[in-house]
Amino acid sequence: MKRSEPDKFFRVILNSIADGVFTTDGDGRITFLNKAAEEITGFSSKEALGRYCFDIFRADICQTRCALKETLRTKKEIINLPATILKKGGQKIPISISTAVLKNERGQIIGGVETFRDLSAIEVLKKELSQRYTLNDIVSKNHLIHDIFNILPNIAESDSTVLIQGASGTGKELFAKAIHNLSRRKEKPFIKVNCGALPDTLLESELFGYVKGAFTDAKKDKPGRFALADGGTIFLDEVGDMSPSLQVKLLRVLQEKEYEPLGSTSPRKTDVRIIAASNRDLSKLVSEGKFRDDLYYRLNVVKIELPLLSQRAEDLPLLIDHFIQKFNAKMGRQITGLSEQALRLLLNYDYPGNVRELENIIEHAFVLCKKDVIDVDCLPKELTRSSVETDTSLPLKEESPFEKAEAEVIEKTLKKHRGNRKKTAQELGIDRTTLWRKIKKYGLV
Repeated sequence: MKRSEPDKFFRVILNSIADGVFTTDGDGRITFLNKAAEEITGFSSKEALGRYCFDIFRADICQTRCALKETLRTKKEIINLPATILKKGGQKIPISISTAVLKNERGQIIGGVETFRDLSAIEVLKKELSQRYTLNDIVSKNHLIHDIFNILPNIAESDSTVLIQGASGTGKELFAKAIHNLSRRKEKPFIKVNCGALPDTLLESELFGYVKGAFTDAKKDKPGRFALADGGTIFLDEVGDMSPSLQVKLLRVLQEKEYEPLGSTSPRKTDVRIIAASNRDLSKLVSEGKFRDDLYYRLNVVKIELPLLSQRAEDLPLLIDHFIQKFNAKMGRQITGLSEQALRLLLNYDYPGNVRELENIIEHAFVLCKKDVIDVDCLPKELTRSSVETDTSLPLKEESPFEKAEAEVIEKTLKKHRGNRKKTAQELGIDRTTLWRKIKKYGLV
């Protein structure tokens, strides 16, 4: 076999794959550009050969972190580094980059190779999925949450009082904000008051304000939250903790649309929509004589009951991805996902603190994680100790909702990549052997 024949075969092979590939010499000049790279960059091989890679590639990281230069300097591969390139016509293309060194027969480094994948279609799909499963900042594909999504615009259009009931951490404030943002009051203030965080006297002055001279330190008038929320929405969180005397005053606001600041002898009118929330069952408090029945009926015009996160198992992968994106943007990180063991641990945890606890877990992991993938050792120790499945190598429980959620995610990711297991495994953050095992386990062949 002649020496040139292997080169011909390599060129045929490289030109047949969907990922872009180019090679450079030691100075960074392009020595080869495959067909996919021509398609993605817009430059022909003839235009590219002999030019510096940054002249053709034009990535947003070229000036700050040239992946190929870094690999040539450190001799270490880079895998799936996200970046954006500028196509010849000026179009921005999201890609992921992988790099390696090129060596000759004697093991000497003679240049570098870079492969890159066009993520445009994936980004479009992610955007479509995001729009489909989100409302404002609420992320879900659970049928109970989507039933609420369906009626939320109708609730927002009205000015009726809303009562949101759900355990701590289920997202009561997010739903209150969504109602406000969908309403005609959206340009006006959204004011939140935690009724369980303040003692009675302070809560009254916070809600209704006070006039000069109402008490010793009242040197001037101070508007309360109802005044600040005028024209907008006031969100009364943990309203079940309100004292009987304050319940009477809130009832007056609901009935007569007026209140009296502390020390005042004349009422003030208010144009405010009230959304109340409680992690306690108000109807039970009424039966126990701890909450006024007339106030309860005034608050309970429209009632929304939020499910526990343990009832939304199919939302776990969506929420995990949502919080990873959120903290990537907030902290300037580029974490791509979780290891298989870490993901399995999160899928098998019961979340007594609901969505808020999951968000705190991901934030904790971001603080400790030094790589681009979150592993078990980055998760809170309390979670690993109290996990139902301490040994994360064990199979998921049969018929568990978490198992169903995992199967659904794998099936949808496979469909998105038209059955391409390599791409599916990469997006899920697992190796192809693990993916194959799961495909067989869930009957997705």
